[in-house]
Amino acid sequence: MVTRSAYRDVVLVCPVTIPYVRFSEQSAHRWLGTALKQLLSHSGLQKSDIDGVCVSSFTLGNDTAVGLMQHFQMSPRWLDHIPMGGASGVVALRRAARAVQCGDATVVACIAGDTNHRDSFKHTVSAFSRFSQDAVYPYGAAGPNGSFALLTDYYMRHYGATREDFGKLCVAQRDNALRNPHALMKKPLSLEQYLAARPIAEPIHLFDCVMPCAGAEGYLVMPKELAQRLDLPFVEILSTIERHNAFPEDPVQYRGGWAMDVDELYDMAQVTPQEIDFLETYDDYPVINVLQFEDLGFCAKGHGPQFIRDHTFTIDGSFPFNTSGGQLSVGQAGAAGGYLGLVQALRQLTHTAQATQVDNARIGMVSGFGMINYDRGICTAATILKRGDA
Repeated sequence: MVTRSAYRDVVLVCPVTIPYVRFSEQSAHRWLGTALKQLLSHSGLQKSDIDGVCVSSFTLGNDTAVGLMQHFQMSPRWLDHIPMGGASGVVALRRAARAVQCGDATVVACIAGDTNHRDSFKHTVSAFSRFSQDAVYPYGAAGPNGSFALLTDYYMRHYGATREDFGKLCVAQRDNALRNPHALMKKPLSLEQYLAARPIAEPIHLFDCVMPCAGAEGYLVMPKELAQRLDLPFVEILSTIERHNAFPEDPVQYRGGWAMDVDELYDMAQVTPQEIDFLETYDDYPVINVLQFEDLGFCAKGHGPQFIRDHTFTIDGSFPFNTSGGQLSVGQAGAAGGYLGLVQALRQLTHTAQATQVDNARIGMVSGFGMINYDRGICTAATILKRGDA
């Protein structure tokens, strides 16, 4: 195997969130543009200083990242469009960091966002992929609930997970979300309420599902020297991994691409799972959280249920997890959901997370999972990050 170059002297700065709303008549362009405006305001840079842009969105309509640049009156010398859903945030980091490291761009704005009209989600899932159009949607399985019900049922039958286990994660994330002013879910959630919620697609019930909404997230990638000159708190990249269409021979998805590359993730970072101070995962359904616990090396395959029983997952408890509240309590703003954990990790590591701050956070991990086809998610990514100069 070729040894990859370290991400030396490239850093992440200026995490921004454009507060989510349940529905919006604004276009995705407006949400993304607002995120870019906030990045400029937080960094003190001019729009002309941004010579690279990375975009993720499901609701740009007929536009692409190129069309968006015309709307924004920008002429970047490096541009990428990453349509990888929940893996987009980490994949954007990988692409942008290498572009800066190689000199193809100096400052890259990574932005993700979507609108949510009354019928946006229906249109998105009806044409999400060729597989969904041909194999699922014509038979009335509109959206990912049915697919994740299959994965959840399989995991419960084979590894002994219970609804109480999944409920503990959802309750902990809601507890974290109550500290986050951006979270759409403002009421406490008890395990009793979780268990009594109406079924959606057995064994999935209401609080196992994310709520679609509108919003945007973003961050900047730049040379460390520039961040220091601008006096911006920064985060260093210790390692990353990315994998697509992993284990296609598995009849049911019970593991993700992280399992193929997890040793490289830790070896490159020169840390162990025990040194991770907090974990932010893509959490469209609780079962995917458990797969990430296992495949990222925090416990063995099939030991996820016991891992859940052993920890609190709250900000001030054991194994701080999805400290913003995650999508299950913040909301899923389309492709911005793939940035939520990364933006929150940047806040944690720059010690700007306010009420959601984990004490003495120095090293964090972010994991992404995206693009569910009719039977599995096919994009995975993860990164280990470190507080700048820590």
